[in-house]
Amino acid sequence: MATPVDPDFRARLAALNDKFAATVPVTMAKIRAALDACVAGGAQPPQDAVHQLHELLHGVAGSAATFGFPVLGQESRRIEQMVRATMAGHGEWPAIVPEVEKLLAWAARDAKAGAFE
Repeated sequence: MATPVDPDFRARLAALNDKFAATVPVTMAKIRAALDACVAGGAQPPQDAVHQLHELLHGVAGSAATFGFPVLGQESRRIEQMVRATMAGHGEWPAIVPEVEKLLAWAARDAKAGAFE
């Protein structure tokens, strides 16, 4: 086996993974707050709240797999795309709410789980 160019690489990567893991509950709380703001708007959620929800999901979708949370990233991407479609006038807002609720409940149980159930 070849010697890595940077012998501390794995240790630094593990530290970054731990740092990301520590942010997951805070990020999920922000997603909850954005969803709550959307739901409070009724059938037509405020665009700023929808945008915030989209940005949060986009952030998780883009980084979760890198730090050892591939399923969290996949599901966040799937829901982010639903939100994006709604923002573009092609999706239906009511279908998004239970999907975000399911993501939040699943992440609260084990955001690093290998299957989304």
